[in-house]
Amino acid sequence: MPNRSESLSGLTDTEAQEFHRIFISSFVGFTAVAVVAHILVWMWRPWL
Repeated sequence: MPNRSESLSGLTDTEAQEFHRIFISSFVGFTAVAVVAHILVWMWRPWL
């Protein structure tokens, strides 16, 4: 059994940080698109 410090996912610390950075930027981008879409739909046809 190798003595490596890996997480349960099998990623090293550097790989996990890179994945986290990409995941967060993708999540922020998706949220921004969703907010813009909701604003445009609200301007077109308000639901309240």
